[in-house]
Amino acid sequence: MTVTFESLNAGDSIEGPSFAVSRESIRLFCDASLDYNPLHLDDDYMKGSFGKTQFGGVIMHGMNNFGLISRMITDWAYPAGAIHRRLETRWVKPVRPGDTIRPSGIIKAKQVTAKSRWVVIDVVVRNQDEERVATGEAMVEFPL
Repeated sequence: MTVTFESLNAGDSIEGPSFAVSRESIRLFCDASLDYNPLHLDDDYMKGSFGKTQFGGVIMHGMNNFGLISRMITDWAYPAGAIHRRLETRWVKPVRPGDTIRPSGIIKAKQVTAKSRWVVIDVVVRNQDEERVATGEAMVEFPL
């Protein structure tokens, strides 16, 4: 069902797709982002001096959370002609191969300005154990 600005209320929720994290998906994101940080690719590196961070092995690129949130918002907003305009996130917990993550959002506020209409959304990504792995805030612009 396509949402409209008028039909939205604070507290309404948005659900995004699940994403199964694998070494292959981590590698593909490294290729797409051109970020070959050994955090995401090298288990031996993660066991070395930097590995003292207690990650215990490779972890998913944090920006992959950003991409999954962006997909959720775009899938939700685009049919209404709305545009995803801003996203701020904070990574809370590392995501490892074998985890399954899923974004969701709660509408926090609606704002109307002289030039546009805005929806502010609290976003979160949770893993298979319902632990928060990323949090943030997004803004979506609806046309007048």
